[in-house]
Amino acid sequence: MPTEQRRWQSEADRLANESVGRGDPTGWFEILYAAGESGEVTMAWDRSAPMPLLERWVNSRPAESAAGPESAVVVGCGLGADAEFLAARGFQTTGFDLSPTAIRTATRRYPDSSVNYAVADLFQLPPKWHRSFDLVVEIYTVQAMPPAVRAAATAAVGELVAPSGTLLAIQVEPGPDDDGSGPPWLLSREQVEAFGAGGLRQVRLDQVADDDGSRYWQAEFHRD
Repeated sequence: MPTEQRRWQSEADRLANESVGRGDPTGWFEILYAAGESGEVTMAWDRSAPMPLLERWVNSRPAESAAGPESAVVVGCGLGADAEFLAARGFQTTGFDLSPTAIRTATRRYPDSSVNYAVADLFQLPPKWHRSFDLVVEIYTVQAMPPAVRAAATAAVGELVAPSGTLLAIQVEPGPDDDGSGPPWLLSREQVEAFGAGGLRQVRLDQVADDDGSRYWQAEFHRD
């Protein structure tokens, strides 16, 4: 009988800890996506619908700005569901991920997409992206990195926001049983507020629940 396919979540824990132990805090993303592509494990973060809180946030925007800002970028876009959602809502959207396998999978899934998909490292972004996006969407990427690189990661995300632009950051809220050992390395309120470093003004920071009751930080920052 064929071996039962392993679930990606347990494999992610093992790969992340091994990668961090080697001093490579982000190398495990490509290994995990490649394992999903080969069928060794289920595909990581595999969904076709946008993250519910992102969809809710976009839908709640005032009617006069419902079409959204001119440009948007999804940090760690994975297989593209959130980027495709924003593009369908009229945003000129870029989606980038460190994993070539994730980007290759996204472009195969959406062959007629208007999204600009790119392989890019959050810590070595193209200079032309510096403060150039009207909307920056960061969901889960920073919490997937160990605390040693968190400050650099949050700063890099913030530097994507253009003048008069907005950063929407959504991270899982730590529960009472979270011991901080990771992965993921969940962020406290103060650590979410750190997205505002580098000249971003915090507009709001809420504790919210999605449709299945999971709890999140949802933060919005603006560059004046």
